[in-house]
Amino acid sequence: MFVPRVEKLIGIEVYATASSGIGGVIRQSVEDFVVEEVLVDGSKAEISRTMEHQTLGASSTKDRYLLCVMVKRNWDTFQAIRMIAEQLGISTGQIRIAGIKDAKALTAQHITIENATTEKVQQIKVKDIEIHPIGYFRSKLSPYYLLGNSFNIKIKAISHSETTIKKRTAKIVEELKAIGGIPNFFGHQRFGTTRPITHFVGKALVKGNFKKAAMLFLAKPSPYEHPESRQARKDLQATQDFKQALKNFPKQLRYERLMLRHLIQKPDDFVGAFRQLPTKLRLLFPQAYQSYLFNKFLSKRITSGFAFNKIEAGDYVVNIERSGLPIITMYKIANPQTLNEINKAAATGKMRLALPLIGLKQRTSQGIQGEIEKRILEEEGITQKNFKIKAMPETTTKGELRAAITPLNNFSLNKVEKDFADSLKNIAKVSFMLYRGSYATILLREIMKPRNPIKAGF
Repeated sequence: MFVPRVEKLIGIEVYATASSGIGGVIRQSVEDFVVEEVLVDGSKAEISRTMEHQTLGASSTKDRYLLCVMVKRNWDTFQAIRMIAEQLGISTGQIRIAGIKDAKALTAQHITIENATTEKVQQIKVKDIEIHPIGYFRSKLSPYYLLGNSFNIKIKAISHSETTIKKRTAKIVEELKAIGGIPNFFGHQRFGTTRPITHFVGKALVKGNFKKAAMLFLAKPSPYEHPESRQARKDLQATQDFKQALKNFPKQLRYERLMLRHLIQKPDDFVGAFRQLPTKLRLLFPQAYQSYLFNKFLSKRITSGFAFNKIEAGDYVVNIERSGLPIITMYKIANPQTLNEINKAAATGKMRLALPLIGLKQRTSQGIQGEIEKRILEEEGITQKNFKIKAMPETTTKGELRAAITPLNNFSLNKVEKDFADSLKNIAKVSFMLYRGSYATILLREIMKPRNPIKAGF
């Protein structure tokens, strides 16, 4: 089946399902993509009922962390936090989240704000951001508290009939359930949707080529970005003139402009230029490269004909919590003696296949899967040791395991209706829940099978 080039660039080389997709477009408007966060205790950050949440933990003001629900429309999570911090006159480090949410979407999520009062928080005024205090919490928020996300999505501009949409969607969901869920690829936004270069920057950093990494981030253009940004990058690529580039780069390219200002003063200090960026953003580059390698490992496993729900000797397997979340620190390596027992545990949902996010401490799988991974690393010219970035130790990544498949929870095709923008086309309204770390776009690509993911809103 045809896989678009832009997906192959991020390591996704295959579909898990063989059925034809329904086509269509997502994110024609921000309200078409609604994300509501779910915590491990079942608390849900809801868009429409934000004032009716139950307080979590203690409600005494002796507790230092004010738990709130943040509803944002068309905002990057980190930029939204920066704006809130500015209004409160605090550092961004005093605001904690459980997980990053989609930028081009309407999202609701929990945040904690250290040493904040409800009165001050209620005075925050930022366009398209609402903060609703719930109560005081015993500790700051972290991914530990996150179960996953609930999605309500409209797929618009579908050329097929209501009958065809229902039949194809049902068939794809049936195929996914037969293999145990959705392949747990890292989605398009992990790499940059309109300009998927984050992993290329990460590879250059991991290989210690900081100039190449900086120039990729600053000067590699994309046909999908704004023409003004694309031209500014092309000019910098041709001239290497940082001073002129700062004049040319649009104001919205905030991070690039921070790096350029440093390079004007110190043209050869590319490590220093990267250190102008927030630590979390710097770390995203090598992490994106790990994600790319994981996608390649998973793609090759699928194309090699190995099943998700059948464990082979040498595979990593992880235990599954009652909640359904994988416990990545509790793992085994399957061997011929334990294979039967492990496959029984996998069949009952107590264990799940996992693949490595290669890093300084994380080794490849063994057996046939290990051979697949080693070949890919050889082709990339990468070893585990490369992930120790001596010049920027804060970006060194140790690695870990990641489940190779994620369950599809509560999927429903709620409605098919006429698209008011084009009466010859239809809209499909779907809802589902995914565990933390998994991407809605990976499920949507299986359902839609888009020829051009960028035009389809991915």
